[in-house]
Amino acid sequence: MEKLVVMTAESNPTAVRNEQPGKPRVLLVDDNDSVRDSLGLIMEYNDFEVIAVASVKDALQVITTQNFDVLLTDLHMPGAGDGLTLVSAMRHSNPHAVTIIFSGYPEMKEAAAAILMQADEILVKPLDPRTLVETIRERLRRGVKSVRSVENVANILERETQSTIQDWLLRVELEPQIITVPLSYKERSGHLPQMFSDLVSRLRHPLPLGTRALVSPAAARHGLVRRQQGYTAAMIVEESRMLQVSIFQTLQNNLPHVDFSLLLVDVMAIADEVDSQLAQAMAAYISESEIDELPIQG
Repeated sequence: MEKLVVMTAESNPTAVRNEQPGKPRVLLVDDNDSVRDSLGLIMEYNDFEVIAVASVKDALQVITTQNFDVLLTDLHMPGAGDGLTLVSAMRHSNPHAVTIIFSGYPEMKEAAAAILMQADEILVKPLDPRTLVETIRERLRRGVKSVRSVENVANILERETQSTIQDWLLRVELEPQIITVPLSYKERSGHLPQMFSDLVSRLRHPLPLGTRALVSPAAARHGLVRRQQGYTAAMIVEESRMLQVSIFQTLQNNLPHVDFSLLLVDVMAIADEVDSQLAQAMAAYISESEIDELPIQG
């Protein structure tokens, strides 16, 4: 059996082995040395050419400089990125490559629907060698499924602004405490188009981690308007909570099109922007309340 060349994060991840015509090229990614070594040997023994790396960073470098027929990657790895990040990168650089994710969590098999919208297959550790090899060969015979159109979260929320607002309104109308303040459709949701515009802009022009969110005059106006409409502070907070639920429901409904490589960062930005606008609205609301309580000057 030919000796396996196993490449780790400490070795040169872009070194290219001698090409062997007819052998499918596999990029194997796992931070566990023993898993990486054993899977690499299995693949080599079964006539695959293997490049093995130990980190997402090294894998991304290899993906952009070499061609592969198969990506075989662990889902969870330390450091920035994960297996879905690599699937997304492989889809762009090697669109015809078969992408297979494996995980040490048995429940992942039941929760794999969203992941399978990005990858071609998900397997659970420990991997049965025969099943692994047969799965890869079958996938290579069938070819990859048609490449899905992938959208970033900003485009999805911009496209689905009105449907998300409608979902939010339905949730609000089921909240007994909030509907005690009777408002028209426009009065209830008039602040949301601008909020979504601010949110989409934030996603398209991300702020460095830890940066204070931008000031939103519209958010402050919203706090003043809600005060005039008779809302309590608790009602404003509850509306904001339900808005986040509606936004995440929209993303859930569009999972087949979501770019998973940026999803976590975008979700954090969404939560931060909505919370920031809530804080600004509440500051204006409280400020107006304090003015109302001042004694009338004679």
